[in-house]
Amino acid sequence: MQYWFYHLENASIEATLAPLLEKCQSAGWRALVRSPNRERLAFLDDYLWSYRQNSWLPHARTGEGVDEARQPILLTQGMVNHNQAQALFLLDAAELGDTSGIERAFLVFDGNDEAMLKAARAEWKRGQGLDYEMAYWQQSDKGKWEKKV
Repeated sequence: MQYWFYHLENASIEATLAPLLEKCQSAGWRALVRSPNRERLAFLDDYLWSYRQNSWLPHARTGEGVDEARQPILLTQGMVNHNQAQALFLLDAAELGDTSGIERAFLVFDGNDEAMLKAARAEWKRGQGLDYEMAYWQQSDKGKWEKKV
């Protein structure tokens, strides 16, 4: 499995997440967005419907009474891959958990938050020990994402 880390310094989580979800959708992948923060998920639920006028990111939140297995993007606090996602996005120090069926996991973190930075560093070391294909992405001053590892 690929385990990619997105170190945010200038961009918001939602501004980074939406284009990544579009790329997953273009590749035909389903995505699972996991956060322990209920408020973050509620915000993302609204944001993904309207973040760009010509965008379409169909999604749902777990517990909304929808068929979770049919959702191309599922926002969740839970650890189960109900929509058989190939991409897993971890926000707010969410746990990786079971990676069955996951092709690529993305740990997206705010590098300006010392606690998140420390948690990401610990997770990087743990991921290396599990022999994942690791990559670290950082945004340049011009806004372009550059792969560092």
